[in-house]
Amino acid sequence: GGSVAIFGALRRLALALPRPAAVRSRPGRVWRWRNLLVSFAHSVLAGLWALFSLWHSPELLSDIQDGYSVSGHLLVCFSSGYFIHDTLDIIFNHQSRSSWEYLVHHAMAISAFVSLIITGRFLVAAVLLLLVEVSNIFLTVRMLLKMSNVPSPVLYEANKYINLVMYFAFRLAPQAYLTWYFLRYVEVQGQGAFLTANLLLLDAMILMYFSRLLRSDFFPSLRKGSAGRDVDGEKFLID
Repeated sequence: GGSVAIFGALRRLALALPRPAAVRSRPGRVWRWRNLLVSFAHSVLAGLWALFSLWHSPELLSDIQDGYSVSGHLLVCFSSGYFIHDTLDIIFNHQSRSSWEYLVHHAMAISAFVSLIITGRFLVAAVLLLLVEVSNIFLTVRMLLKMSNVPSPVLYEANKYINLVMYFAFRLAPQAYLTWYFLRYVEVQGQGAFLTANLLLLDAMILMYFSRLLRSDFFPSLRKGSAGRDVDGEKFLID
């Protein structure tokens, strides 16, 4: 509850911040710009928090199922609050149709995280998954740069390659390791079966997003049907 309130306050703060001309001139972009700023704040806080938790207690990695730390537990609660807040923000601002993929992702994350908070098991797996927020820092910067039409392409180009490296290091690598671990060591029943199913569905979503990213930033000639597409209402940039 406290986390939801924190992100509600950050959303109000984002309303007061100045917006680039390219955002002000397109009313459909205003909500998405503000929403991405809140998402950026969560990525910075949660990503650094996950790194600190694993650095401070590296022994957690030896017991993914039953390892426990207060820091990791609070991190999962904190991120659950963000996902709840973002879900409400999408629904109350009538963005459900354009952001349905995010709603599916958030429903998966909230249900999985609540089960971890209640049982106290697999918290280390959640902390490993939240390393993805380090990657999301640069992914969100990419989307903000595209929306603001920054005149200098150098910043976008630099972020493009950093984003790719971070995607591999903090999104694909932890996800692949946890998928291997769950399929090999976790019992396929009860909470284990539920989390494994969530993990496999998340694998499919991550690979889909990765293919979009590659087509957009590295193989633009492979894009289909994006020319002239108005994506002002979409939280995730299809192009």
